[in-house]
Amino acid sequence: MKPAAFDYVRAETLEEALAALDAAGEEARPIAGGQSLGPMLNLRLAQPDVLVDIGPAPGLDAIEWSDGAVTVGANVRQAALLADAGLPERQPLLALAMPWIGHVQTRARGTVCGSLAHADPAAELPLLFATLGGVAIARSTKGAREIPADGFFAGMFETALAPEELLAAVRFDAPAPGAGAAFREVAERHGDFAIVAAAAVADSDGVTLGLGGVDDMPVVTRWSGLAADDLEGAVMALADSLDPRGDPRADGAYRRRLVRTVGLETARRAMERRHAV
Repeated sequence: MKPAAFDYVRAETLEEALAALDAAGEEARPIAGGQSLGPMLNLRLAQPDVLVDIGPAPGLDAIEWSDGAVTVGANVRQAALLADAGLPERQPLLALAMPWIGHVQTRARGTVCGSLAHADPAAELPLLFATLGGVAIARSTKGAREIPADGFFAGMFETALAPEELLAAVRFDAPAPGAGAAFREVAERHGDFAIVAAAAVADSDGVTLGLGGVDDMPVVTRWSGLAADDLEGAVMALADSLDPRGDPRADGAYRRRLVRTVGLETARRAMERRHAV
């Protein structure tokens, strides 16, 4: 299929992009890498009147580090962040998980912020943002505002962004000193969206477990002061409390079983990897 007709704005500056989004409101969509929006346009699941291409706009392609926190601009490709030399040491969870995002070809075009704005509940980057914490930096003609990670996702393919706002950058918080990280996902094939994905960060105060693919947005649980011997019971109780969605790939009962096994293994591995500082 081909997309429905739309007007195309090639934004040469951020200000031009924001003005176009403000003028068209709910009828506009920004596009950078297009790896999520492109297929939706072709299938006519998205039919914007105006497509605002932010690719040419300067100043949106920076990766900036500050004490282990990383801020990623709207035009930063997933491949560029994955290739950053500081990633394995400063953001080990991102380094572990990002090779599971799509394929080499899609990571070369897809952007970090684009995946977050798309808010697919089975995608890896929304899960990582929710698990690590941080802020989304939204820009509009009215100015900038910061949206905390725990308030950014509003449902399946829904975020707290207003129609005229652009996700200009996202900051992933720095892990605590000595924290251990782990990631695992189950999918039909490598590169497919996860049936269930688990991301975990363990530090001296406890463990955080994030789950993707089980609800309309990532599910994140923090256990403070949890002993290793109590981890299995905590994960089993979490799995029992969930009501996972079903789809043609897997029903809810299977997803719950994966939470019990994959979630437990991931959280346990993160706890084993933490170390004193």
